[in-house]
Amino acid sequence: MDKKQLEQKVAEYNKLLSEYGYAYYVLDQPVVSDNVYDQMLHELIAIEEANPELIYPDSPTQRVGGEVLKGFNKIEHRYPMLSLGNAFNERDLRDFDARVRASVGDYFSYMCELKIDGLAISLIYQDGLLQTGATRGNGTIGEDITENLKTVHSVPLRLNKAISIEARGECYMPKKSFANLNKLREENGEELFANPRNAAAGSLRQLDPKIAASRNLATFIYALGGNGEDYDLTSHSETLDFMDKLGFQTNHERQKCSTIEDVLAYIEEWTAKRSELAYEIDGIVIKVDRFDHQQELGFTAKAPKWSIAYKFPAEEVVTKVLDVDLTVGRTGVVTPTAILEPVLVAGTTVQRATLHNEDVIREKDIRIGDFVIIRKAGDIIPEVKEVMLDQRPEGLEPFKMPTNCPACDSELVRLEEEVALRCVNPQCFAQIAEGISHFVSRNAMNIDGLGERVVEQLLREELIKDVSDLYTLNKEDVLAMDRMGEKSVQNLLDAIEASKSNSLERLLFGLGIRHVGSKAAKILAERFETMDSLANAEKFELLNIDGLGEKIADSILAYFNKQEVRDLIERLRGLNVNLYYTGKKVNTEDIDSVFNGKVIVLTGKLSQLKRQEAQAKIEELGGKVTGSVSKKTDLVIAGEEAGSKLAKAEQLGVEVWDEARLVEELSK
Repeated sequence: MDKKQLEQKVAEYNKLLSEYGYAYYVLDQPVVSDNVYDQMLHELIAIEEANPELIYPDSPTQRVGGEVLKGFNKIEHRYPMLSLGNAFNERDLRDFDARVRASVGDYFSYMCELKIDGLAISLIYQDGLLQTGATRGNGTIGEDITENLKTVHSVPLRLNKAISIEARGECYMPKKSFANLNKLREENGEELFANPRNAAAGSLRQLDPKIAASRNLATFIYALGGNGEDYDLTSHSETLDFMDKLGFQTNHERQKCSTIEDVLAYIEEWTAKRSELAYEIDGIVIKVDRFDHQQELGFTAKAPKWSIAYKFPAEEVVTKVLDVDLTVGRTGVVTPTAILEPVLVAGTTVQRATLHNEDVIREKDIRIGDFVIIRKAGDIIPEVKEVMLDQRPEGLEPFKMPTNCPACDSELVRLEEEVALRCVNPQCFAQIAEGISHFVSRNAMNIDGLGERVVEQLLREELIKDVSDLYTLNKEDVLAMDRMGEKSVQNLLDAIEASKSNSLERLLFGLGIRHVGSKAAKILAERFETMDSLANAEKFELLNIDGLGEKIADSILAYFNKQEVRDLIERLRGLNVNLYYTGKKVNTEDIDSVFNGKVIVLTGKLSQLKRQEAQAKIEELGGKVTGSVSKKTDLVIAGEEAGSKLAKAEQLGVEVWDEARLVEELSK
């Protein structure tokens, strides 16, 4: 095949594969089998590998994820990406309607759309070809996540018309993709995502686009950046139809409404039907449809006056408490959980709800056999709101916490100033299992393949008794266990071997020293550099470290004063587990940064950075991040819904930044 024929074949395959992908991912109407699609794609990949000059930006092969990025560049939005005002009830909506009518009269329409629970994105096209994709960020400046958005099949790489536009929408994770992702993470012993929105946001902020590609994300486009008059559009409804023709995926559950009564009926319909959708929604967006009416209504500093977002209330349902389950954590704390008659809450079946501790049970007077109101806190975590006392069956006895551990039958104790009951038996099976699961977790020794099931199986088979025994496992013994194949066992043993070289702070955190979290472990590792130095530290040395109080110091001294701990350290040493700090020590004298030498507190929700990521970046620049505001605090970074820490900072006159200022300074 000569060069011209190859070019024609590549052009044909690009066109056909794009059409097939649009039919499958956007229209949900496949026109060819998966085998036909895959065969054509593999043939195109082979041609491109042999002829790199024939790889075009809109080739379907560019969706698989390219090279790992070093970081995200900042993008200034040409038009601000504003947030919306919120409505929480019918009265808020009627007040909004009255304000609209006072400005534009009675002859107008609303467009109602489902409020997708995802991450706002901006897509910029030049002559029909995707140039950049960005997050909303602070509304003015976002992050360039183009390579990640290219992996989302519902994002067109080339439009059906060669025009230059900015499209705005929501990138989300379908419920099925979310369930599959969390199932995989659970099997790998990784922390689960709390909800699809967090999972989508985390996926789009991966520096390796291949990770985003594996997450099966999707999009709905809901607006144009700027004025639709550039394309002879006069209304929002026309814009959505226009976006459909360009090849975008819009949400077709939208509805035009002539009155606020129609809007309320639409809200009522989707409040009832939201659980039937393949994706999560958290409300309804209502927009005045015509652009001339929108212009007349105008904007506030933060939001348009012609649109509002109705937020669904936390869904509450009634169910019955069948039993109370008691679990023992790695520190011996006994946690009660209500076992419920299965009930659907906010789209998922709930059978368990945390009761926190004995005091909560007593305060709410929760009894086995009670009918209770269940809701999801933040639409995520099931909790018992209250008992329906008027429906309580006769003869129910108040629930009493046990006096002995449900796992080992040792006597439970309540330590001074604690609400929790605690098992103090160091040989308690449940505590040992939880402790080993903590040791192998992602933020500790990061040993993939050691989920709770495998840990408990290893303990029951008596292949391990403590964390040091993980490093003595042999392949034959592990292979003999149920549901353990050759490949998974080898991967597990490789991960255990690799963990030996972890830096000291991971080991310290993994050992589960009371009150020593990952941050304190990092501080201790940097300060003492070796396990031996820390184990032999005096109290005054520990108290001289900023960020470590007397409680942590006493806990460290008590931990290393135990002979069994000293023996464990020696066993780990003999098994070649690293006991030294190998991280990079920050030389603050060489750092030219506004953060250098400052004591900083992070509070509220950060939308652009993860809390750990922000802390790590600040500390790399010589700053010290602490958990509480005091007179020693130099700076407070206040995200969304910042509470008491922000109030205290304002009271003390401490300088306060928002997240946008933080991101701006970190990018310098």
